Amino acid sequence: MNDSSRQTKFLRNYAPPAYLIEEVALDVHLAPKNARIASKLRMRPNPKMAPGQPLVLDGEDLALERVALDGKDLSPGDYALSDGSLTINSVPAQPFTLEIVTLCDPEANTELSGLYRSRGTYCTQCEPEGFRRITYFIDRPDALAVYTVRIEADRATTPVLLSNGNLIEQGDVAGTDRHFAVWHDPFPKPSYLFALVGGDLASVHDSFTTASGRKVALGIYVKPGKEDRCGWAMESLKRAMRWDEERFGLEYDLDVFNIVAVSDFNMGAMENKGLNIFNDKLVLARPDTASDADYHSIESVIAHEYFHNWTGDRVTCRDWFQLCLKEGLTVFRDQEFTSDVRTGPVERIIDARMLKTHQYPEDAGPLAHPVRPASYIEINNFYTSTVYEKGAEVCRMLQTLLGARPFRKGLDLYFERHDGEAATVENFVDAMADVSGRDLTQFMLWYTQSGTPELACSLDYDPHAKTAKLHVSQVVPPTPGQTSKEPMLIPLKVGLIGANGDELPLKLNGEILTDGLLEVTDREQVFEFHDVPAPPTPSLLRDFSAPVRLTTSLDANQIEFLMMHDSDPFNRWQATQTYAGNLLTAAAREGDVGRATGKEAVRLAQALATAARDDTLRPAYRAETLKLPSESDIARELARNVDTDAVHAAREALRAKIGGSIGDTLAALYDTAGTDAPFSPDPQSAGLRALRLAALDLLAATKAPGGARRAHYREASNMTDAIMALSILSQLQSPVRDDALAHFYARWEDEPLVLDKWFAVQARATRPDSVETVRALLTHPKFSLKNPNRVRALIGSFAQANPSGFNRADGAGYALLAGQALEIDRFNPHVAARLLGAFESWRTLEPGRQRHAKAALEDLAGQSLSTDSYEIVTKTLGDG
Repeated sequence: MNDSSRQTKFLRNYAPPAYLIEEVALDVHLAPKNARIASKLRMRPNPKMAPGQPLVLDGEDLALERVALDGKDLSPGDYALSDGSLTINSVPAQPFTLEIVTLCDPEANTELSGLYRSRGTYCTQCEPEGFRRITYFIDRPDALAVYTVRIEADRATTPVLLSNGNLIEQGDVAGTDRHFAVWHDPFPKPSYLFALVGGDLASVHDSFTTASGRKVALGIYVKPGKEDRCGWAMESLKRAMRWDEERFGLEYDLDVFNIVAVSDFNMGAMENKGLNIFNDKLVLARPDTASDADYHSIESVIAHEYFHNWTGDRVTCRDWFQLCLKEGLTVFRDQEFTSDVRTGPVERIIDARMLKTHQYPEDAGPLAHPVRPASYIEINNFYTSTVYEKGAEVCRMLQTLLGARPFRKGLDLYFERHDGEAATVENFVDAMADVSGRDLTQFMLWYTQSGTPELACSLDYDPHAKTAKLHVSQVVPPTPGQTSKEPMLIPLKVGLIGANGDELPLKLNGEILTDGLLEVTDREQVFEFHDVPAPPTPSLLRDFSAPVRLTTSLDANQIEFLMMHDSDPFNRWQATQTYAGNLLTAAAREGDVGRATGKEAVRLAQALATAARDDTLRPAYRAETLKLPSESDIARELARNVDTDAVHAAREALRAKIGGSIGDTLAALYDTAGTDAPFSPDPQSAGLRALRLAALDLLAATKAPGGARRAHYREASNMTDAIMALSILSQLQSPVRDDALAHFYARWEDEPLVLDKWFAVQARATRPDSVETVRALLTHPKFSLKNPNRVRALIGSFAQANPSGFNRADGAGYALLAGQALEIDRFNPHVAARLLGAFESWRTLEPGRQRHAKAALEDLAGQSLSTDSYEIVTKTLGDG
């Protein structure tokens, strides 16, 4: 490994490129082993930079055939080649044309970055730095240019040729068996948004008429035979296009919008301008092959990538430190979309759960970094929950603080100022400040300080003065590289609930606080509410108004009261989570499962039964209420000396207690909720299935007759029911389990996406032999380390969704992950590094597990690792 590739890059060292590229003409001749790329770049010196600098172009794994400057071929003495660059020391001081011809090997490109060929299809992935694997270029986000791309390939094997923008010409190459297509994108873009696809693909077409009356041709390209699985993706795309016009006034701007689904893809999807490339699992859906979770993901990700057309494409990020500018903002937009088209409170719960499960541990561990990092070694490692999900919460807080209308005006001003440019976080926040007239200097700390702020709240009631004082203190804990933090601006939504369950007016400083919004700005603050007739119960952090950890002085009775009476849907759900979480953390900490099965467990069960029977609540919401905190949630609350076996035992005991206590209610829900309706992916139908299966999950936990036996796998009429039944049966040590797994495999062995579920179900099963199960599946004929989806299904599911298996006391889980990640790292560092993130919380474990995890990491650190994995391993090991 070249040590220069492991150098730390710093935001403070940003400098604009010395040269600008105005126009790019690419002529790409596709061939499996020798793809030939001829580029013609219209360039000029950057007037903002010192003149006379050498021209340095990025490039990796390329064979250089020709370099010409203003039509004159350069000799090797006129330029210098290194492992990662092409340098031309002398170029004109006025605009010039640079021509470069390179060769690359698409079939040998196992990194799946740049131009690669997989299963007969040519595909590109250029974010963040893949374009340099196609041709020598100024491969950075602030080098924007207009692209015209000619693609040529064998017509028989590669009949479909796609690129960004609009198709302007196509035809046969005279005297050959080849054909060509020319695409032109009129909007300036950076190289990371370049895309090209060539292959034998089938397609599904539709159209969309924009608000201004323009007709846009829509196409989804898939492997032949998969056309019948594109309907939901197409519907989702059209919903997203209409919603973006109605909510944000943003209209699509090209004549065509194409989506391509590919099987081998490192990411979920990529927003390339006009040509979105998707992992096929986020496009293909049919009731018998896709679960409700798949339908939900497809709808969300289709929308996300489409929304990037403005937040990422039309306005891109100046440098990779600003990644949250496009990703956090676009996640916020796709969350708002999903909330509007589905069940809003449920989507807020899902968003918060994802943040707490994935981002909070990141904030609390050795990989903690700000939403906008100040430094990195490998940018691939910063496609994180902090950048995406916490970045979305930062945007949501801005909308909460300013209001929806001012936020929309701020976004309009942001586009007006920076359309066609590469922008920064400051540009975005400045637009919000300018339209609102607010000083958002303190708010900027959300972008620059890492760690999850902690709020401690207590309420004092004065019966004589009829006042309720809310005491709030905030702490931002130290994180690597940031030991001292400043207090944040935190939007805290609150309510006061009277003894009869009614909302009490919030009279603060002589005015009624209609939205319940408080602004916490200091380390210690007191908010005094007047005219409070009797002691209230506070409802705090409503709608999860800020990504913080909240501790309160509420006792079990008050939390139970909120479970029954809080009018804020999120907080009513959160009260249930808090009540159950307190039980489970106490039981796990003391290693006493009896703590999870006593009187408080019975009270929890009765409250859950009441909520489950409440027809005024949406089925999807009732389903979420029935779900207990996960083992990861409990470990996060324990924070240190975590024994994952004790956590697992406590949770299983509570599940069984609830299932046994309210079995009649759960059985009635399972037998009636949505059972008569034909399958539909709409939110109401999906919610009924979710409620039914949440009831089944608790019934199965009892291990009693009628529990697991209700998992009627063979009678399932859709994948949602089938995979839930298979998940329950996979926990058993029984011929029933073996029969169900064998039946599923026999039915779906030729359907890769469905077979991924078969691998994942077994990897997630919390059995004592889970490590051995995964090791055996690694040798299965249908498993391949070179298929990212299959790797994530088996190894990723085991490491990230099976805490007791991965953290087995003998360290076998750590050894398994380390060994497989090391092997994958040799040909696909991006996937390997992502897997290694599962070690991030190793220091929170009890000493024995810590020793095993540390040994696995130290062994990896002694290997020859890619830059991607090197950064993760060394930072995870840390110094303390």
